[in-house]
Amino acid sequence: MSAARIPPIQCLLTFETLARLRSVTQASEELCVTPSAVSHRVRQLEQIIGTKLFGRADFSLTVEGSEYLAHVREGLATLQKFPSSAAAPGKRKLRLAVTPTFARSLLIPRLRQFTEAYPEIDLTLQVSIPLLDVVAEDADLTVRFGPGRYADMEYVCLSKDDVTPLASPAFVREHGPFETPQDLESLPLLRSPLEPWRTWFAASGLDWPEPVDGSQFNDIGLMCDAAAAGMGIALVRLKLGAPWLEHGSLVRLGTNEVFTHSVPSPHAHYLCWRTGAMDRWEVAAFADWLKQAVA
Repeated sequence: MSAARIPPIQCLLTFETLARLRSVTQASEELCVTPSAVSHRVRQLEQIIGTKLFGRADFSLTVEGSEYLAHVREGLATLQKFPSSAAAPGKRKLRLAVTPTFARSLLIPRLRQFTEAYPEIDLTLQVSIPLLDVVAEDADLTVRFGPGRYADMEYVCLSKDDVTPLASPAFVREHGPFETPQDLESLPLLRSPLEPWRTWFAASGLDWPEPVDGSQFNDIGLMCDAAAAGMGIALVRLKLGAPWLEHGSLVRLGTNEVFTHSVPSPHAHYLCWRTGAMDRWEVAAFADWLKQAVA
């Protein structure tokens, strides 16, 4: 093996950091070097290996850059293993980033099953918010909600769901009876970019445009709480809305087929991870458990 073909470790660390953070400023802060040093190290690495690693100004990776990143992360992970680490005591750490209502409705009620089955794993839960790019730093696994196209990570579908309009019992008594989709006209429709009304409108034969007025929420749980408080009608995924339905704080608008029929949501929950993460047994164990738990 020629030492001339092995890039300096600081170049590899800088490349991995910049690929993860996609910001020269943040990478320089994490590495405690100047932004110019970050740029210089990346250029040096590209010269050594003879290929372009980043394709655009937003620091998205080229095809070669993505392939090389996987090798770099694998190599850095190997260097972090010490000869005595296999016998070292202590729990395995696992960091999970999860959307708030998924955590409240689907994960937390089942999580004790995992902690009892795997007492040797310490789980850290952090909140991520879809559409706002609020994600937990350095999570081993991330639950995302969306269309399922994530070029930066590997992923698997966790849970699909159906949507239906829900409101508080008092709201239904006051504004009902609801017999046709047109009965929702002129009533307050609670909005969320996570669950557009046009899905239900189209399935119900309505050519109404997406509502542009009324209260809007970036979290489904907050929207459910608002509907339970009588603020209006929410379009809710049934799995996520289960706690409110079970407690009776939210109900369907009617008993006829119009309001008992559920419409598939165009989005779903996905479990995402970086290439190589599943090589750690604790990550693979949690992923397998979660897929079964919410199936």
